[in-house]
Amino acid sequence: MSCDEKKIPEYPLTQIYFYLTEGCNLKCRHCWLAPKYHSAENPLPVLKPELFQRIIRQAKAMGLSGLKLTGGEPLLHPQIHELLETVRAEELRLTVETNGVLCTSELAKQIAGCKNPFVSVSIDGADADTHEWVRGVKGCFEAAKEGIRNLVKAGLKPQMIMSVMKHNEDQITDVVKMAESLGCASVKFNIVQPTARGTALHENGQVLSIQELVELGKWVEHTLSAKTKLSLQYSHPPAFKPLSKICRNGGGCGICGILGIIGVLPDGSFALCGIGETVPELIFGNAATDPLEEVWNKTLVLKELRQGLPENLGGICKECIMKKVCLGNCIAMNYAGSKNLWAPFWYCEEARKAGLFPASRVRS
Repeated sequence: MSCDEKKIPEYPLTQIYFYLTEGCNLKCRHCWLAPKYHSAENPLPVLKPELFQRIIRQAKAMGLSGLKLTGGEPLLHPQIHELLETVRAEELRLTVETNGVLCTSELAKQIAGCKNPFVSVSIDGADADTHEWVRGVKGCFEAAKEGIRNLVKAGLKPQMIMSVMKHNEDQITDVVKMAESLGCASVKFNIVQPTARGTALHENGQVLSIQELVELGKWVEHTLSAKTKLSLQYSHPPAFKPLSKICRNGGGCGICGILGIIGVLPDGSFALCGIGETVPELIFGNAATDPLEEVWNKTLVLKELRQGLPENLGGICKECIMKKVCLGNCIAMNYAGSKNLWAPFWYCEEARKAGLFPASRVRS
């Protein structure tokens, strides 16, 4: 075996999720990470550009082809222009998850200049009152729409993301119409997760019941999709999706791809994903001191996942015929709620208990 061959990891690292900032300029009541509120009076730590560049250089030798910039709010990073220039120069596919408030015309043009850019902007209602009830800051509705307009003017077709809860479920159709009018290519409907701030919404009955969520998914994918030219995605697991909707263009499969991804937190720590900010045992070292290749190939949790997915999954996931596609839907979320790496996804378990899990997707 040649030296070059020895450098190729068993599992190529294809994508990095960069959580650029510890803070956010909004106060979203459903956030699964719950970043602190960032303001001029209360600036919060961000990932150092030199660490960002060092990680990318190391990762490209391991198979890196794309990255995602998220947060907190990634556009809060004071050197965001420098980071985007690095992405462009390294010719990496770019995904950006943003609330849109800070997406200026200049930033939109810079994002558009990167390789195959995909941008999602979160808007949780068809009017300011609804969106700002969810997001917690006055004026963010119009600012987010202006951010989308800037992206469209730069030649992009962003995705709009709506997190669905009781407070806004009656605005789903109007949100799709708004996305059409703004020039978006797709709309994704997210289910509120029972972690961080989302826990309170679940405990207070402000989220939809499992029966309502399952029925809503059917309606979005069969009825609402037929009424728009936009691509619509609903974030329930593949077991609930019609085969025609799995891995369609316009936003991906809704599957994590965990075996080819690593997260980087704002302090440079390597982690399973952003969940490392609240679950410290899912942090695997730091880019300032630990070589990425060593972390990727020797971290026990990552090795366990490579050896055990999907066969070691428990509960309904063990019996699901889609488990090789789904891989437990979100291992980080499953672990956060159970401290068990092989726990089933909460949505699927609730559906099974309610008799709503599709019988055709259960192994006979």
